[in-house]
Amino acid sequence: MEIKAEQVKQLREKSGVGMMDCKQALIESKGDQKKAEQLLREKGLAKASKKAARATKEGIIDSYIHLGSKVGVLVEANCETDFVAKNELFKSFVHDIALHIAASAPVYVDKRDVPEEILGKEREIYIKQALNEGKPENIAEKIAEGRLKKFYEEYCLYQQLFVKDNDITVGELVNHTIAKIGENIKIRRFARFVLGEDQ
Repeated sequence: MEIKAEQVKQLREKSGVGMMDCKQALIESKGDQKKAEQLLREKGLAKASKKAARATKEGIIDSYIHLGSKVGVLVEANCETDFVAKNELFKSFVHDIALHIAASAPVYVDKRDVPEEILGKEREIYIKQALNEGKPENIAEKIAEGRLKKFYEEYCLYQQLFVKDNDITVGELVNHTIAKIGENIKIRRFARFVLGEDQ
């Protein structure tokens, strides 16, 4: 059965859950919105989005040094309680994030963290590129939005495809982990070091 983008969008707006999870729930429920919502609740994903507003004052700092010791990462991940900070699932999740950062070299945690001046410059470049390709102005702006989405996927951790599972983004992995652990989780900041590279 074909699931339309509009159905996925509708479920995403109701549940706050990632697009891929919404689509999967709609496939499993044969397009029935109510059943799909129920499935998301059963999996705990709908709850995960509601937990996103809760304060995260505990957590851990983890590191990952790539083989050959030429790339290293420090990452701070926050959760709500000290109990979860000591949980093996949480620790493993944070380590996977550090490994992902080493491999994918994001610059920002989330697309909301990209400074407006950088976004403005990128948008301007993409519009000029499209105009140079002979596209009309209104189409050039749509093309620029599409290219900005690719910019986020390249430079923002939460929007990148997770290196250990290309079917989900890191942001969706965060939501899955929130659902499993039952607490809000945030990647607060990270630093990636490459031997000999200027900062």
